[in-house]
Amino acid sequence: MASTSFEPGALAPSGMIPLSVPLFGGNEWKYLKECLDSGWVSSAGPFVDRFEREVADYVGAGHGVAIVNGTAALHTSLLVAGVKPDDEVLVSTLTFIAPVNTIRYAGAWPVLIDAEPAHWQMDPQRVADFLDHECRWSNNELRNRRTGRRVKAILPVNILGHPCDMEPIIAAARKYNLIVIEDATESLGADYKGRKAGNLADIGCLSFNGNKIITTGGGGMIVTDNAAWAERAKYLTTQAKDDPVEYVHHEVGYNYRLTNIQAALGCAQMEQMELVVAKKRDIADRYNAALSELPGTSLMREATWARSNFWMYTILIDEAIYGENSRAVMRRLASEGIQSRPLWQPMHQSPACRMFQVQGGEVAELLNRDALTLPCSAGLSFDEQGRVLDCLQAAVR
Repeated sequence: MASTSFEPGALAPSGMIPLSVPLFGGNEWKYLKECLDSGWVSSAGPFVDRFEREVADYVGAGHGVAIVNGTAALHTSLLVAGVKPDDEVLVSTLTFIAPVNTIRYAGAWPVLIDAEPAHWQMDPQRVADFLDHECRWSNNELRNRRTGRRVKAILPVNILGHPCDMEPIIAAARKYNLIVIEDATESLGADYKGRKAGNLADIGCLSFNGNKIITTGGGGMIVTDNAAWAERAKYLTTQAKDDPVEYVHHEVGYNYRLTNIQAALGCAQMEQMELVVAKKRDIADRYNAALSELPGTSLMREATWARSNFWMYTILIDEAIYGENSRAVMRRLASEGIQSRPLWQPMHQSPACRMFQVQGGEVAELLNRDALTLPCSAGLSFDEQGRVLDCLQAAVR
């Protein structure tokens, strides 16, 4: 059997089709050479400022703060938004674990919210039901009836490149004076009702990991229209230096800043953003056309109010009709040198998160059981995609 031990975003062994690897075809080498020639290679330099400005402008935000990765962006956003130890934050249960971890980094407690079945994002109705019926308003604060803790924020995660339905989530938050932190680490380049993902809430977080829409190797960014929050984010992520000459620090800070080398790579990638999204959407269109009538498979749907970047193209496999479950299909694809993967274990089922309160969970569990993500690199060739489709159609034939 062919090995699938390589990481998503890494160079695949010869002949294998990886899940998702970056596309480099622009000024990456040129900008990296500028860093080396100038000596600006660390956490300061002209590319950092340029990258912050270009990303903020792209999503329509007033400010961008470049950060070492998406997880650090989430952690910092929680802090600048005023989340305190023993507060509670509503967060998607169907997600990579990073946003849940960052809530605990801040000393707060996650409340896990199920996905909705149509587009697999945080369920706005469950958010509203929890706030209206499971909490009480007292002394200008919302408190969880079960735990007595203050509910401070909502952290919806845009999974797989499709935005959450943000308007009802924000309406529910405004009713109780809650902060909304948008986890757009997978959705840069996606749209929600004509607005760019990342700038749909009070503060947004982006990721530039190796398998994201654009990459800086690692890296992330905070985007917001709140100038005070942006200034505080820069302060906290540069070790909270109050006097950089005498090394005076009035509070605990973090070494979270992005390097100039990484930002240079990001600037080159930003120049190709729309090309990458267009390629991702073309790949999704071909999958949709070929699989729409394949018995036992359901496609990832795009809402009428959204434009997905199709970061990770994912289907559902009904074992009773298709003849194999999602894990069996994954193993068969691997035997043909094709990498695929299931969705994340829902957070309420994770051994690291089972102590957290959950609202629902059944939809996330079904999606985790049946979902399979297919190769969808922006550079995926027509022939490579054909190999994937042939393998998927072979079982039915």
